[in-house]
Amino acid sequence: MTDPLTVSVLGTGIMGAAMARNLARAGHTVRAWNRTRDKAEPLAADGAVVADTPAEAVQGADVVLTMLYDGAAVLEVMRQAAPALSPGTAWVQSTTAGIDAIGELSELAGEHGLVFFDAPVLGTKQPAEAGQLLVLAAGPSKSRDAVTPVFDAVGARTVWTGEDGAAGSATRLKLVANSWVIAATNATGEVLALAKALGVDPQGFFDAIAGGPLDMGYLRVKAGLILNDQLTPASFAVSTAAKDARLIVEAGRQNGVRLDVANAGAERLARAAAQGHGDEDMAAAYFASFDEETDA
Repeated sequence: MTDPLTVSVLGTGIMGAAMARNLARAGHTVRAWNRTRDKAEPLAADGAVVADTPAEAVQGADVVLTMLYDGAAVLEVMRQAAPALSPGTAWVQSTTAGIDAIGELSELAGEHGLVFFDAPVLGTKQPAEAGQLLVLAAGPSKSRDAVTPVFDAVGARTVWTGEDGAAGSATRLKLVANSWVIAATNATGEVLALAKALGVDPQGFFDAIAGGPLDMGYLRVKAGLILNDQLTPASFAVSTAAKDARLIVEAGRQNGVRLDVANAGAERLARAAAQGHGDEDMAAAYFASFDEETDA
């Protein structure tokens, strides 16, 4: 390994906490902050220093990694943290923030002389915990050595999409990938709901498509969570998927593309959240096929 870094992780939810642990296991000094401190406290057992404020968390940082709910949250937190950072510090922005937000965040980085990397990740709880995420990254070649040890600690592979983080090429790719993930998840829920309504054993469907081009490991994994009532703890929560779905729909609209499936998927996820499934795995969008009073 290269010389250990001091990495500040702002946001220690499902993904941020796992990334912080893997950074600590790789030998880096980790300073962590979360809006709800109780969610960050367990990281102390892994050697991380848990801070009370974003500004305190980034003191002495070589790299700052943000993994928060959305772009607005990142902007708010980094406005508190950035004044405490030295010019030239690398900022790895891994929140799925949307195209418009990336522009705002990169402007903030420029105001404080930070080197901005647009670096969302593909993967959910299990690959995050195993350090097997796919990192999608855009940022200047001359500064990539500063963040490569961070990407190596949290991911199995890094795909570089461009030189300019402000252009949001990595975020654009992430939205495209998530559009497929969300569509596949919603389709899985609807298949199971229709099977239930028609009195079809889901296993009969799985047997019919087994080994063919319609079969998919992801379908079976998400269906298993629904059929076996294993929707908690979430790998990727309904509420977060609903936020991402809205970003996807908006990105399409702004670029002249009508995304009917994505729009319906966003509404479906929002409905599931309103029914009380927001903190469950995104597969719980299954319940959106039923009225609240219906036994799903």
